[in-house]
Amino acid sequence: MRLADDLVLDQLHDFFGLQTKHSKLIIVGLGATGLSVARFLSHYSFEFKLIDSRRNPPMAEQLSHELPNINLITGNFENFDFSEATHLIVSPGIALTPQIKSACLKGVRLVSDIDLFALSTNRPIIAITGSNGKSTVTTMLGEMGNAAGKKTRMGGNLGTAALDLLNQEAELYVLELSSFQLERTSALKAVAATVLNLSADHLDRHETFENYCIEKEKVFKGNGIMVLNADDSNVKSMHKQARRCLWFGVHQPLGFHVETKENQDYLVYNNDFLMPCRHLSLEGQHNIANALAALALGFAAGLAIKPMCQALAGFQGLAHRMQQVAIINGVKWVNDSKATNIGACIAALDGYKDKVILLAGGDAKGADMNELQASIYKKVKNIILMGKDANLMESALNNGIPVYHADSMAAAVLYAANIAFRGDTILLSPACASLDQYQNYQHRGNCFMTAVKALETG
Repeated sequence: MRLADDLVLDQLHDFFGLQTKHSKLIIVGLGATGLSVARFLSHYSFEFKLIDSRRNPPMAEQLSHELPNINLITGNFENFDFSEATHLIVSPGIALTPQIKSACLKGVRLVSDIDLFALSTNRPIIAITGSNGKSTVTTMLGEMGNAAGKKTRMGGNLGTAALDLLNQEAELYVLELSSFQLERTSALKAVAATVLNLSADHLDRHETFENYCIEKEKVFKGNGIMVLNADDSNVKSMHKQARRCLWFGVHQPLGFHVETKENQDYLVYNNDFLMPCRHLSLEGQHNIANALAALALGFAAGLAIKPMCQALAGFQGLAHRMQQVAIINGVKWVNDSKATNIGACIAALDGYKDKVILLAGGDAKGADMNELQASIYKKVKNIILMGKDANLMESALNNGIPVYHADSMAAAVLYAANIAFRGDTILLSPACASLDQYQNYQHRGNCFMTAVKALETG
């Protein structure tokens, strides 16, 4: 729910010096976020321009239909003078160019869509970031909140852009936030927030793992409850003594954790046994950790335990995240195309007791592929590599297991089918981004599923 317009304007003025009659804003990037910002600023009658380096931005037609009077500038903006603005709102996926940085040095202020959102509502916000599991935990919490009787809306990096959530009635917001979003966010004050885990990702933008961690930690701005992963040393080090913390972890007996009773594993909070782990529909220990994190966040936000557990038991997972596609001739095919970094691939592999046939590769985004070596040696019997950094991955494996190369997803699936035996699992968990060959990870996963389905009918 949105605050009254005059209260929002007061907040925007107090925090960022934004004024409808005097501020000049430029939105950089016309994707889902840029369009949501344009809607927001138009609602409050701010003066703004919208610029995109692409000749035909994906949302241009929709912008023209909804806001026909907006000044949209397209094409290379190397010579564009950003210093004519008082404030810049740069879409998360766009790195700050030298021209934008120069404007900021001259006093132009950066504002994020998440800042605008945070200053426009007084409803509680749960904020979720981390290298892996964000979308799963966000969706779990969305279902938990509604099951607990709260009108819950979720979005941000997942699904609906944050500012578009304000147009809906809501009693609780659940936001998935990327490191790119957090990089430029300063007004977020979540009632509960978490960094689920940390592994090297997006180093092509953040340059070092340390910088990446610094951006992730911004999710804890404000004085809300910190929900921390006791199993992750990098997350654990973010603990602040002056703040209230809730812990979760599969391997540490702190806060929300796992205990065994009568030969059965349970989700536990302190001394209360909440539900058997076998009631979860999702495979793998990393999904048990996701369930624990969701419970801890919901509890921190005041949701009742019983309906949260009921929602967890009914949660079927998300597409392209450890999604079972088919069992063909006794061979299981699993789509984990959302594993766009090393940590996600390791988490997927660690969930299996027996060795799998792994399909991997793509754009490594500057990550050190050597970090995959131990998990692959332990959990993979054959690996089929594709994409831009396939050779980089092969070099990291140092002849430790049989490696095969494929120039397409269809070829990779066919090769995997030919070397698999009954009882095997074939796992697509690329450990890399998809944009070298596909539109996005969803497109990659869909290509995998299409190729697998062709085996059933072929």
